Amino acid sequence: MAGLGEDWTPRELRHSFVSILSAHDVPVEDISDLVGHVSTHVTETIYRHEIRPALTKGAQAMDKILKRQSRSA
Repeated sequence: MAGLGEDWTPRELRHSFVSILSAHDVPVEDISDLVGHVSTHVTETIYRHEIRPALTKGAQAMDKILKRQSRSA
C-alpha cells in the first residue's frame, strides 16, 4: 500500500487532510465539500483537529530545552 506500512489506515489520512487544510485557512464549507460531508457539522466535530497550537507549544518547549543544553555545553 504505497510503502506506508501496515499500521497506516486511510481514515488517518482523512483526518490529517482536513486538519492541514484547516490550518491553512481553507473555509470549513470547502473542506466539507471535498471530503463529501453533507454539512460542516461532522467536518468540524469529528475530523477537524487544531494542530497548530500543539506544534507551537512543542517547538517552544524544544527551543527552551536546546538553549539550556547549549549554554551548559
